[in-house]
Amino acid sequence: MEKIGLFVKKDTKAVKKADEFESWLKNKKIEVVRKESSPPEIYSPANNKISAPQDLSCLFVLGGDGTFLSAVRWIGDLNIPVLGIKFGEIGFLAETAAENLFSAAEKILNNEFTISRRMRLDVQVVREGKVIVSETVLNDIVINRGALARLANIETHINDHYLTTFRADGLIVATPTGSTAYSLAAGGPVIHPDVPGIIITPICPFTLTNRPLIIPDSTKIRLKLEKKAADIMLTFDGQEGLDITDKDTIIVQKKPHYLNMITLPEEHYFDVLKAKLRWSGGRA
Repeated sequence: MEKIGLFVKKDTKAVKKADEFESWLKNKKIEVVRKESSPPEIYSPANNKISAPQDLSCLFVLGGDGTFLSAVRWIGDLNIPVLGIKFGEIGFLAETAAENLFSAAEKILNNEFTISRRMRLDVQVVREGKVIVSETVLNDIVINRGALARLANIETHINDHYLTTFRADGLIVATPTGSTAYSLAAGGPVIHPDVPGIIITPICPFTLTNRPLIIPDSTKIRLKLEKKAADIMLTFDGQEGLDITDKDTIIVQKKPHYLNMITLPEEHYFDVLKAKLRWSGGRA
């Protein structure tokens, strides 16, 4: 591996560890490209969308899930394997803990790892017949009402067939990877990343019969707000937000480009799941 990327959270411990790791890599004659994470922002076409160098062998992300999502946006559609190193609380997107960074790096340099392909979603916002936003998300999109807004009425079509109008505080459309994020907190199911599906989860629905729904990943979802809707925001992986109105149509479908996540031999998805959800196992 001739060139490795470091994507680092703006955190004292993460930065210090990144400094040590960068020196360690350079002592092995490996070129390092380093970037710091940036805070969430309002969507703008003028936002810096410069992607990572195409010749990165892999990318180490030092931080939490938010940092990981920011890093994924940085590499875009490049087929760069990514490894998350968690700092602080356990994150679902981090493969290993900070204290295991150097041993994990040794395994990667020795090619002792596998790749987990994670589905992403392609999201387009259409206004007056024109695509004004085109985004990719790994976890989810969220339609959320503001503090002063009424319940959001969200008309939902599946493959151009009318499904229902969700009347709720908002709506989440998530990937299996994103099933353990906001969707889970809103009562959605946990779906293993290898299961090909998309989750639609209403946030605090007014009608109790509006339940989370899992649909095939081949489905196209079309969402539209009720007339005169105001103070409603659409967010992409919690990284960028966009004010939307009844003039906007949101189209969500599976993206053909997957994210390549590095999986280490001793790390298992269900172990992370049990630790995060604090499942204790059987009775003593």
